[in-house]
Amino acid sequence: MQLHWHRRDLRGSDNRALTAASEAAEADSDGSVVALFVFDPGVLKHAGSPRVSYLLESLAELRQWYRERGGELLVRRGDPEIVVPEMAEAIKADRVVWNRDYSGLARKRDARVRTALNDIGISRASFHDAICHEPGSITTNQGEPYSVFTYFGRKWHDRHKDAPYPAPDADVLADAERLAVEAGDLPTLAELGFDEPEADLLAAGTEASRRRLEAFCEDGVYRYDDDRDYPTRKSTSRLSADLKYGTVGIREVYWKTESAREDATEAEVEQIEEFQSQLAWREFYTHVLWFTPEVVSENYKEYENEIGWEQDEDLLEAWKDGRTGYPIVDAGMRQLRTEGFMHNRVRMIVASFLTKDLLIDWREGYDWFRKKLVDHDTANDNGGWQWAASTGTDAQPYFRIFNPMTQGERYDPNAEYIKKYVEELAETDPEVIHNWHEASLTQRRNAAPEYPDPIVDHSKRREKALAMFEAARGE
Repeated sequence: MQLHWHRRDLRGSDNRALTAASEAAEADSDGSVVALFVFDPGVLKHAGSPRVSYLLESLAELRQWYRERGGELLVRRGDPEIVVPEMAEAIKADRVVWNRDYSGLARKRDARVRTALNDIGISRASFHDAICHEPGSITTNQGEPYSVFTYFGRKWHDRHKDAPYPAPDADVLADAERLAVEAGDLPTLAELGFDEPEADLLAAGTEASRRRLEAFCEDGVYRYDDDRDYPTRKSTSRLSADLKYGTVGIREVYWKTESAREDATEAEVEQIEEFQSQLAWREFYTHVLWFTPEVVSENYKEYENEIGWEQDEDLLEAWKDGRTGYPIVDAGMRQLRTEGFMHNRVRMIVASFLTKDLLIDWREGYDWFRKKLVDHDTANDNGGWQWAASTGTDAQPYFRIFNPMTQGERYDPNAEYIKKYVEELAETDPEVIHNWHEASLTQRRNAAPEYPDPIVDHSKRREKALAMFEAARGE
């Protein structure tokens, strides 16, 4: 009996550990595979309701996938160090398999589970699955991990990518009745201690993931590099949550984009390769997290002195609520609340605004995103926040500070994105919106009386940010 422990791989196909389990079962004349998911309180305490809601919907679909094939997804709640060995013994498993996760929390958890299984004499195996190239496989010529993406990205593009792994045959899947164990009910959000998310989320699960992937590879991928910075052009894949929870496999995504090359022009191939570079960025940050797990709470880049972040709860709350008086910033923060998602260009803008205009520690923003994003990924989010704050790998130099007004005018020239999420500006002329910081109080009240004035002066805060970082550098 093979027990597959699902975590961030909520799918039946292109699942390396599940394939390995099914192959082992097929080699055994009486072999079979059963799947398990454990709601881990150690993980849930770091979660937000949008992610848990997406998780539950994905698990419901995954359980149905198994049942349609005569199998079962067992569901339990508790510490995996206790639950996984108990379930392995209950079903008389010969081996427990899972796909690796790369955060410090996950690695410590998995080490405890390995020890617990070893103590009761049950074999275990873990597999590299969540990214194309596991940590340590792309290094400098001296064998060190990269701290700069450019060179990592070149090698990533040159490396062979495995084909998607096949789904297990139905005849090797065992159901709960055959195993004489209870399948276990999927808990509700409330039972897990979460409120219903205020955001209206995209559909979860493998079928929805594949629909998004198919649609993207028919259209958006061919104009990805040209349009990806413009939040109204809909050229991005929207696969971030799917990749975070593994409702679609990374190899399936990569090779689907490779298939899009077949009928592509030379210019379109460049667009496809730019999207693939974003997959490489995702892997780069995963490698960084693997080798430096402390980046979750500490700056990657060292400064001579501590950065003099300011603590202003009123400014922080205005940022969270999308009431800063900077339209593109407020649109992004309101999109986050209403959809559990934010366009990537806008993520950079709001992160720069928090750290360089409000001078608030990036960790405050990272924590808010962790609670509100359906696609929160420790490696990616941390890498993005530290980039914006000039504290990370490939960090934005401290003296490059996004101007939120020019960013809004450049990437949302007709203010379509802004008007969609900032209702107070829905009837306001785009020129007024993009010059809100320069308008007089009378002009603002006439144009949009309910929309707030800018909470800070960007020019003055820019100078203050420069001075803050220069002091941190010892200048």
